[in-house]
Amino acid sequence: MPPPSPSFSSLPVEIVLEILARVPKRFHPILSCVSKTFRSLLHSPEIHKTRSLLRRDSLFICFVEKTDQQWFTLRRAENNNPTEEKNHFVSIDLAFPCETEKEPSVVAIGAEIFFICGSFYPSSAMWVLDSRTGTFRRGPSSRAARLCKSVGVVGSKVYVIGSYRDDEIHVEAFDTKTNTWELAPVPEDQDWWSSDATVSLNRKVCALHFSSDANCYDTRDGSCESLDLPKGERLWRSRTGGYVMNNVLYVYYARFGLMWYDSEMRLWRVVNGLSHLNKVRSVAMAEYYGKLAFLWEDGVSGETKEVWCRMIALERSERGVRGIAEASQLLGSVPRGYILQHCLYVSD
Repeated sequence: MPPPSPSFSSLPVEIVLEILARVPKRFHPILSCVSKTFRSLLHSPEIHKTRSLLRRDSLFICFVEKTDQQWFTLRRAENNNPTEEKNHFVSIDLAFPCETEKEPSVVAIGAEIFFICGSFYPSSAMWVLDSRTGTFRRGPSSRAARLCKSVGVVGSKVYVIGSYRDDEIHVEAFDTKTNTWELAPVPEDQDWWSSDATVSLNRKVCALHFSSDANCYDTRDGSCESLDLPKGERLWRSRTGGYVMNNVLYVYYARFGLMWYDSEMRLWRVVNGLSHLNKVRSVAMAEYYGKLAFLWEDGVSGETKEVWCRMIALERSERGVRGIAEASQLLGSVPRGYILQHCLYVSD
């Protein structure tokens, strides 16, 4: 009898990591179901380190001044020394092709960034940016023109909460796998869905507000619930001060620091170990190679201000969530009038 063919599991761990690191991250949840070994490797620090050397992930950061937008990318430097990680903050020319839409809602899935029109005037238009090539394409139009209220990502679908001519709130979902729009359940709560920031948590799209609580829409049945936000201070001053990582919602307050929502206890708790974080009022957060990239503005001088970044490893235990922050890195400077508008995690 011929000898048995070698199995994938018989390969050295280093080779398996090299293979898994080249698989687009959107497929990781499926691979995690293959075996306990895969699940362990895909959640290990080693997989993020390998992806870092391959430069598979990046952040797309947008500043706005009046109606003008300027985009930047944050990427690992080429030929990077594994023992000395360095990120490059680079301005890019990203001209949104729809001149009539000044402030589209923007979300990312995998390597693509979706620009949903309808912020000020009813629209059915959507544009898609391929972050690998820097090119836009016109996406399929939604079923009807609507005013866009909130936009969130759940799985491979983009959910758009908006109102039509009858002012009733409806929801449409764009399926990135089939490249089609479909109707989603109508929200039970029809009152208020305009948001200052939108996150997705537990298959729900949550519209966060500067001065009140959050409304959460369940994409499965249209049910809605309110999510209490910490009291005693208005929420962050930008749209980028809230982020969901590993199904945990984090928000930043200048007074309290970085906080996380304990969904089991239904209360907010401070992330431990980060008392030295600067008390700033303009921040952005996003996942970056398994850590939380925490960006902020500081050092205003004349007509410019500095943009800083810290990478934070988040460890959850029975005691709560502990943050381990790396040294701060000065990314660069931007004009003083720029305001943080978007911070998107893009993964190939």
